[in-house]
Amino acid sequence: MTDVLLKIDGISKEFSTVPVLKHIDLEVMRGEVLGIVGENGAGKSTLMKIVSGIYTPTAGRLVFEGQPVEIREPLDAMQVGISLIPQEFNLVNDLAVYENVFLGRELRLRSGLLDKKRMMERTRTLLEELEVDIKPDERIERLSTAQKQMVEISKAVAMDAKLLIMDEPTTVLTQYEIDILYRLMRRLKSQGVTIIYISHKLKEVKAICDRVMVLRDGEVICLEPTGALSEVEIAQRMVGRELSQVFPPKGEPGEERVLEVRNLTVPGVLEDINLDIKRGEILGLAGLVGAGRTEVAEAIMGVRPHTTGEILLNGKKLDIRSPQDAVESGINYLSEDRQGSGILTGFSVTNNITLVSLRRYCRHFFNLIKSSDEKAAAESHRDRFNIKTQSLDTRLEFLSGGNQQKVSLAKSIDPDPVVLLADEPTRGVDVSAKQEIYRFIKSLSDKGLSCLFISSEQEEIVGMCHRVIVMKEGRIMGSLSGDEINEAEIMFLATGVRESNGSPAPVN
Repeated sequence: MTDVLLKIDGISKEFSTVPVLKHIDLEVMRGEVLGIVGENGAGKSTLMKIVSGIYTPTAGRLVFEGQPVEIREPLDAMQVGISLIPQEFNLVNDLAVYENVFLGRELRLRSGLLDKKRMMERTRTLLEELEVDIKPDERIERLSTAQKQMVEISKAVAMDAKLLIMDEPTTVLTQYEIDILYRLMRRLKSQGVTIIYISHKLKEVKAICDRVMVLRDGEVICLEPTGALSEVEIAQRMVGRELSQVFPPKGEPGEERVLEVRNLTVPGVLEDINLDIKRGEILGLAGLVGAGRTEVAEAIMGVRPHTTGEILLNGKKLDIRSPQDAVESGINYLSEDRQGSGILTGFSVTNNITLVSLRRYCRHFFNLIKSSDEKAAAESHRDRFNIKTQSLDTRLEFLSGGNQQKVSLAKSIDPDPVVLLADEPTRGVDVSAKQEIYRFIKSLSDKGLSCLFISSEQEEIVGMCHRVIVMKEGRIMGSLSGDEINEAEIMFLATGVRESNGSPAPVN
């Protein structure tokens, strides 16, 4: 493999005189899958945003198919054959799936009118390749976060690009969907498509990538064949030190039931959901895309309309009609859709952290915000979560995705909730930050916090949770505890192969 598709020659990037990339040199070969890894803020996404035209470099140049190219905007990248699946969704909620897939490059009839039929057929084919049950004319706003991710993948593949950049494409996908994506990637590779794959999941990098490049603090640490490095060696080069055990030891939860959910139903979405969480317990919620995990959290928080059923906190029935009602009752939510409903990227770090709990920082008279108390709280969370930022006044749009996630988690626990609904709490964070978040959630549970832990990563579910509830198509398929909590048992229930009593599921 000697055919160089993309040459990155001396690329540097600064933001407000702060260097983010430092003279990056890289040759990407035609038809390879190149993995790029590094801690949050290492420069991975910044480098790919330069290649895809979202950012312009401070210094250096790009050479594509042997010719120097100036990529000043995403349209330039599309025209030369570069397509990006971004870490954060770039979809228009008010448009249909097929309209998003072909947005800006619509197919037309000879008359000049839009060829909706052909666009819908092509979109249907792309979605079938990813084995997702989404209608091409479905509006984006009605899709789950995982389904939106599949649409982003379809959108990028529809371009027939020569270089496909995938920035954290699996953060909200389970292993089942990841395997489907792998098959698509291998097919594209066999057709000569080059793929750059950015991920914090080192197991994925080892499974799918030919070579791996490690970035740290904006510099290339190494570029090696993937088979030459173990996951531990890759992680150590990412952080520059040895890593301890990933998951903290599980403690013993109390016997007292803190949160009880009875017959929670959302017509067409959830059916008779019953669960309880004990004091200090971390209860896992697992399932495949579309299983209804996020919908359970949203129903508890009062986000889902037409919800019926009962929610009890410490034995008292709650009347939750809005997220504010839930927060005031002692329940808070860490959303899986970070930029959609978790944070405000145009706000500062401080303003995001105190967004939900702003009342506690107001003076008694005139409800004026006591800035000193607000700043002190933000400083405390910054230190606890090791949030990397130039200043607490920095807008979140200038932070890496992983540091944005830490801010979102800090915002969720700032009101001191009794119950935390944590939906994909480690989405888009590096291996070191994951350890920090795992240990922080464990420390909260040791102090009595009850946590509903929703994750697409079965390894997290197994490593963190005292009990696990598995869902499929809006229903609970079964509950696992003790030695039953393993990836095989979770998958048996998630796919409907086995019922909760251990017997095979009936054939319809």
